[in-house]
Amino acid sequence: MVAVAGVMGVLVAGLAIPFAGVAGLGARDVARSMDKIPAELAAEPLPQRTRLLAADGSVLATLYDQNRVNIPLAKVAPIMRKSIISIEDYRYYQHGALDLRGTLRAFVTNEVSDSTVQGGSSITQQMVKMTLLNQAKTDEERVAATDDTYERKIRELRYAIAFEEKYSKDWILERYLNIAYFGDGAHGIQAASRHYFSKPASRLKLHEAALLAGLVKNPTAYDPTNDRVEAKKRRNVVIQRMLDLNVISQSEADKAMKRGLGLDVTPSSNGCVSSRAPFFCDYAVQYLMSDKALGKTPEERKALLNSGGLTVKTTIDPRYQRAADNSVRAHVYPTNQAIGGLAMVQPGSGEVRALAQSRPMGANKKKGETYLNYVVPAKYGDANGFQAGSTFKAFVLAAAIKQGIPLSTQISAPQTVSLPNNTFETCDGHLLSTDVWSPQNSTGTGTFDLYSGTQQSVNTFFAQLEQRTGLCDPVTLAREMGVNVPDSDVVPPFTLGVTNVDPLTMAGAYSTFAARGIYCEPRPVTEVLNSNGKPIETYPERCKQLLPTAVADAVNDVLRGVQEPGGFGYGAGINLTQPSAGKTGTINKNMAVWFVGYTPDLATASMIAGANSKGEWVSLEGQTIGPSYVYSAAGSTLAGPMWGDAMKAIEPILPDTDFNMPDPTAVQGQMVTVPSVGGASPSDAANALREAGLNPVVGPMVESDYAYGTVAFLSPGSGTQVASGSTVTIYVSNGVSPGSTDNGGGGGGGGGGDNGPGNNGRGNGNGRGNR
Repeated sequence: MVAVAGVMGVLVAGLAIPFAGVAGLGARDVARSMDKIPAELAAEPLPQRTRLLAADGSVLATLYDQNRVNIPLAKVAPIMRKSIISIEDYRYYQHGALDLRGTLRAFVTNEVSDSTVQGGSSITQQMVKMTLLNQAKTDEERVAATDDTYERKIRELRYAIAFEEKYSKDWILERYLNIAYFGDGAHGIQAASRHYFSKPASRLKLHEAALLAGLVKNPTAYDPTNDRVEAKKRRNVVIQRMLDLNVISQSEADKAMKRGLGLDVTPSSNGCVSSRAPFFCDYAVQYLMSDKALGKTPEERKALLNSGGLTVKTTIDPRYQRAADNSVRAHVYPTNQAIGGLAMVQPGSGEVRALAQSRPMGANKKKGETYLNYVVPAKYGDANGFQAGSTFKAFVLAAAIKQGIPLSTQISAPQTVSLPNNTFETCDGHLLSTDVWSPQNSTGTGTFDLYSGTQQSVNTFFAQLEQRTGLCDPVTLAREMGVNVPDSDVVPPFTLGVTNVDPLTMAGAYSTFAARGIYCEPRPVTEVLNSNGKPIETYPERCKQLLPTAVADAVNDVLRGVQEPGGFGYGAGINLTQPSAGKTGTINKNMAVWFVGYTPDLATASMIAGANSKGEWVSLEGQTIGPSYVYSAAGSTLAGPMWGDAMKAIEPILPDTDFNMPDPTAVQGQMVTVPSVGGASPSDAANALREAGLNPVVGPMVESDYAYGTVAFLSPGSGTQVASGSTVTIYVSNGVSPGSTDNGGGGGGGGGGDNGPGNNGRGNGNGRGNR
């Protein structure tokens, strides 16, 4: 130590800090200064970029304070190692922490020129300086790490000696290559190689390695993306130095110098703005930021995400995301006085497959850009959501079925009803005020059952159905499905969707029905790995059975009617070739419209809400939304087609599965199809009817073309939809042909016999009105 200090006492005066007064320092002064410095410098892990991966393993986004990917020295091309050693410290493997020969050379050169022409720092000393700067926590520490002072040189040398004593030369060179800044936002050799040449550092060639090695001295001046001429000059200096040291041959040098820069620049994207799914990315980041397992404070969690070199495995499916993006962009333009949003959730797992909104991420308001994420809950996106209209009727429907209200229940639904608030009971048993609620229909009047009332979204029908269920069960169910229903919204109009909610929450809620009563909390992330590829946090499915299977199956059977003839979805042309179900929603003054629909394998919520450039909510009517002028906004005709275009694009890759028919023994008043039994024996026919959940009785003999003693026809007729438990009469053939007489007509649902079918499917005969 004293020997080194003695050398330093002579050299520091002219080495790199030609300051007056320093030359008088002696070996003893230097030694005392070095004794005050801690024996070693802790080499903290280098900040690395975090990658967010899509479900298929592709990179969705990168997050970093420093764009760096640490790699072992073995994964750096040998020519790259030779290049950096040749230009920065050619005797690196022959000297210790201090290169006396190089230091003396620099000292002499600087003395002759009376300025700092050459630096005498070894690679180890440079690495120490980079480490001190990288680990500086305050401005004072950052200044101390770069000041051109005697004290800094002494400190660097002391730490360099400690590093050389503790670590191998290869370890130091590896850290040097990983910590060095190579310009244009690239920290470390791997990030630099991928940025400038779109290849890993293991595949670098001579002319590429020389370019990167030359950047370390001055990453800004020699940055090839800023000044190609200066970059090439510097590269050739490195190549010439390698030739002078006999590291490469003359022919190799000539060939490399004649080559162009060979750039193949890959932009270094940082953050969610540049992601191909910016709002999903932002949601995933905010989701992780809320997890205290990743850090006790928000600052600790942010530091880990931006510098921990994590690999975050997300749930997004790029195919679904493209479909969602394309549909939203086609239906709602960024500068429209509206916001369009789509959210897709996988039933049974809660995995979020896609999020899209019409306003891009950014700060340019003239282009319609925003940083608000309108498709996720407020805690993840800062937007307050929108009233969801009649999509909330599904909660009342599910509660009614769970309570045992038959699906065949008939309720007269006039244009307006007046219902005292105190006839709606709440969870705590207290009755509400005596004020009167008077909802109105916009879809016609009549007498409806749970099928037709839902299919046509009849307000006064659901107001009276909610009166029968009470408010407690529907509200509790909605809350259990993730909807944040404040106490102030526990009012009779709840069934008409007065609560603000976001598309992701609604997609998650409706996925409960698709998953046969299992609610899974939506999640954008499945696992987080550290920089070594080891799991540090997992996000498993968080699911629970909220509804009995039979109840969910019955809800699906009712809601799929929306997509079938007579339903709003069918009328708007948004039905799929696969089985699907859904519900429309339109709020007062047409300020927002919804369509929440699903197949057994995917739930998607589509929403379009009126909003001007100032963020004020406006009616959609009288606006140009996308390519079309909107005269009258409705969930089926505005949000529905946006849902349909997205779903149709991914329908070919969805599993071809169907909903389960509800168990007639578990659901009261389930609508079942009268089976076809013409020509069968009465006993076989009776068994078939019982298996379908119907009550068979044998009627008188009638004329029929069927053989004597076999079934002539049924009443209600085969193919007719009737409530489970209904009585079906079996008419037996007397074997006498009726000739031209048509006795096939059945009663009840307007159904005919097997040789003369009447109305098939959900006909008028059972009260499930067509529209």
